Amino acid sequence: MTEILMPRLSDTMEEGVISSWQKQPGDEVAVGDVIVDIETDKAVMEYEAYEAGVLEKILVKEGDSAAIGAPIAVIAPVGGAEPAAAPEPAAAPEPAAAVEPEPAPATEPEPAAAPAAPAPAPRRPGGSRPPSSPLARRLARDHGIDLSTLTGSGPGGRVVRADIEAAIRAGAPAPAAPAPAPAAPAVQAPPVQEKADDPDVEAVPLNRFRKVAAKRLSQSKREAPHFYLNREVDAEALLAFRATLNEALAPAKVSVNDLVVKAAATALREHPAVNVSYTEENLLFHKRIHVGVAVAVEDGLVVPVVRDADRKSVSEIGRETRELAGKAREGKLSAQDMSGGTFSVSNLGMFGVDSFSAVINPPEAAILAVGAVRDEPVVRDGQVVPGKRMAVTLSVDHRATDGATAAKFLARLAELLQNPLLIVA
Repeated sequence: MTEILMPRLSDTMEEGVISSWQKQPGDEVAVGDVIVDIETDKAVMEYEAYEAGVLEKILVKEGDSAAIGAPIAVIAPVGGAEPAAAPEPAAAPEPAAAVEPEPAPATEPEPAAAPAAPAPAPRRPGGSRPPSSPLARRLARDHGIDLSTLTGSGPGGRVVRADIEAAIRAGAPAPAAPAPAPAAPAVQAPPVQEKADDPDVEAVPLNRFRKVAAKRLSQSKREAPHFYLNREVDAEALLAFRATLNEALAPAKVSVNDLVVKAAATALREHPAVNVSYTEENLLFHKRIHVGVAVAVEDGLVVPVVRDADRKSVSEIGRETRELAGKAREGKLSAQDMSGGTFSVSNLGMFGVDSFSAVINPPEAAILAVGAVRDEPVVRDGQVVPGKRMAVTLSVDHRATDGATAAKFLARLAELLQNPLLIVA
């Protein structure tokens, strides 16, 4: 028999949450079959089998978490599996219910609610579920939507995010299983509101993205001594260059952010002392430049990585960034998509934010915050004329680099943005 261990699916992952089991005890598993969807600190990812066999036992229920390397299931050779899929009412009391995939009345730890407790995730009568995307399954679980009541609009009847959102808007019923007995809350209470006596306050439990982001960013601010450098950039030439590129590349498009990512990567190549990571024993100089691009998703923020951004054209960066953003919003980013960043760019200009300071994304040493392009009066040749200005702010870990080094990098970045032909030279 082989234990399936909780894998490390991102460079910052410490534990994973079982989003949904795609195989049940007794099911045959082939190499490459998706066994389970795992929710990490950044996305919901599918975990595929690396060897064939029969799923004998599930050790971590849907919705529960496990540390990296902890066993979450057991696979046995074909023909050698124990019949763990059929719980017996007379089972001995000593096995812990937490290791069963779908607790049966005899092993359910909540005595008052055990006879009527629903499975951790909705199932159809035969134990099957309609095909669905990982994001759709997570949204269905979060909103109490029974997947078996939906007809998917995706390929092959696959339930996708749009189907769940439509069900939420339509007020789809929760799973049809009987409600827990009144005594159940005393055993496993629902999330407690901070001000239960205030009808104007609703306490919404933090999702995993928020929890992990809060932990990592608090740690970043606490451990990394941040300092900030601000710069105003004349964006007139940048916008004109972008318009020329888009006309030449039509129907493909590049954004201001694509140009910023390319300029930052070029400046990092010339100033490698900013493309570093700090450790207690060493300063790590990265020989390759991988730029993380912050993307807002429904559950928070993820930072997929554009690898070797200094070696790619602006159009390649634009195409890759759009693909990564699309995967992020569908919950399909892989561990490879989100690991290995050496510098990050966070752009809130599209939301009308003039300027801001971003928190460093560890273990990187710096992050660039980009504001909106603003119409402002500027002085040219002694005359006040209409102009375009853009604020950029560099947040830097003072343990990894100093003010003068960071200032030289930022000056070069501004020069590239104000003379965008240098970006593609």
